[in-house]
Amino acid sequence: MNLPNRLTMMRIILVPFMVLFMLVHDIPYAYVWALIIFVVASLTDMLDGKIARSRNLITDFGKFLDPIADKILVISAMVCMIPDGYCHPLIVIVVLFREFIVSSLRLIAASQNVVIAAGKSGKLKTMSQMLSITAVLFLLSIEYAVDLSIDVMLIANVLLWITAAIALISCIDYIYHNRDMIKEM
Repeated sequence: MNLPNRLTMMRIILVPFMVLFMLVHDIPYAYVWALIIFVVASLTDMLDGKIARSRNLITDFGKFLDPIADKILVISAMVCMIPDGYCHPLIVIVVLFREFIVSSLRLIAASQNVVIAAGKSGKLKTMSQMLSITAVLFLLSIEYAVDLSIDVMLIANVLLWITAAIALISCIDYIYHNRDMIKEM
């Protein structure tokens, strides 16, 4: 259990706390705490990869768990936004669809001893999701303290629909770049 893998595990462990703060609005500064936890968890995603590559600590466990930790973090945050209308359920369905398709491609590739690494579109997808969720949580944190004259729900949905579109484009990109493997099935 090296440092990058510990950071990945920490990201997963932080998720229930973020969920608690996002769903229980009676807790003082709930969205502020959710924002802090989400940002810290997102930063561990950046750090674990950089540390693993720079110190040659890349492991099969890390390759397996890191993308799962990202999915748990992002999808949990999006699902928690649904009850208050900050995330449309179709957004989560599109994101889950993409994740199931890409994960299935990776499983098929693994059965053929091929590794499908994260591509640029996948990294863009993850970055857009994390930035959008951070922005929404930031706006909700400010709204808690100050009456904003903006429609946070509209902004949240626009940002998250953009991330859903990027997820869909990323899915198409992964299918296109792995079409030869799909044809062989």
